[in-house]
Amino acid sequence: MTNAADPAVVIVTARPDPGGLARLFASDFPTLAVSDPAAALAILDRRPADLVLIEAGPGLDALGTGLGFVRDLRGRPLLAQASILVVAAGDPTETRDRALAAGATDVVLAPLDASDLALRGRNLIALARAQSAAEGRNRALAQEVERALAESQERERETIRRLMVAAEYRDDQAGGHLTRVAGCVLAITDGLGLSEEEGNDIALASTMHDIGKIGVADSILRKAGPLTDAERTEMMQHALRGYRMLHDSPSPLLRLAAEIALTHHERWDGGGYPQGLKGTEIPLAGRITAVADVFDALISARVYKPGWPLDRARRFLEEQSGAHFDPACVAAFLSRWEDVVTLVEERPADQAA
Repeated sequence: MTNAADPAVVIVTARPDPGGLARLFASDFPTLAVSDPAAALAILDRRPADLVLIEAGPGLDALGTGLGFVRDLRGRPLLAQASILVVAAGDPTETRDRALAAGATDVVLAPLDASDLALRGRNLIALARAQSAAEGRNRALAQEVERALAESQERERETIRRLMVAAEYRDDQAGGHLTRVAGCVLAITDGLGLSEEEGNDIALASTMHDIGKIGVADSILRKAGPLTDAERTEMMQHALRGYRMLHDSPSPLLRLAAEIALTHHERWDGGGYPQGLKGTEIPLAGRITAVADVFDALISARVYKPGWPLDRARRFLEEQSGAHFDPACVAAFLSRWEDVVTLVEERPADQAA
């Protein structure tokens, strides 16, 4: 018997001299030969070999080193890439078919030719190592793809953060508003049972819902008094402008932001703008952002109005459920009311970004 801590070849045989077959490989590879299948399994569970050679007795059942043993080996994850060579006697066609069906890589039938057996074994070792190397390359490639995807997603988020900064330059209250809107969006998506990933995407994209206001004149955007009809019409253009800024981006997040920019002023009853969409014609992300945006606008002080108390803003949402707002989104928002209160306490509505 040739002892090796990490054998490349493990031979399981019923021979009185189990080292006989081992001599075919021991000069080139760490080789271990045993006559106890349980001992072989214990070794292979710790460190998979490149080649497992099984010398089975009549019917492939001697010492349990038959088809059942082959299936057992092949079912172990660490041996997924190992080559299994079965040496057996019997009807050539039936024996080969049964062994291959059980998971053997190759079958050598008696009478044995030592040179042929050694050659086949070496070829199978090379095959196992090539498969293992290919698997390693595939894992490395998958990791590289995952890393590149993470970098791409971070670039998308950085783009959104930069656009948020641009919005803040136009409106010194925008930063706090956008932060609270995103927090309210998360409360709604959680209440609706959306996944964490989907909720995070909608929340981040929602921060660009008013990006189209970049194109609105300061005389309108910061006007202290009521807007004229013409000024109101101009202000309403921000929804379309925001959509046009973002909709043709290759970034899924920016396309989601475009959808929100276009639809967050639509109403459940069809009385909104710019398209007059109704009910579920309005994309879910737009319906969610509508609740979050209006709520924060109500509690925030502006040059033309004081901020509302939280309870008054809550009552407005309840009253407008089914009219201005999707009832499911309002219910989801109110189901997370304590989280909303905490958010506003941590980032007060009258606090600049």
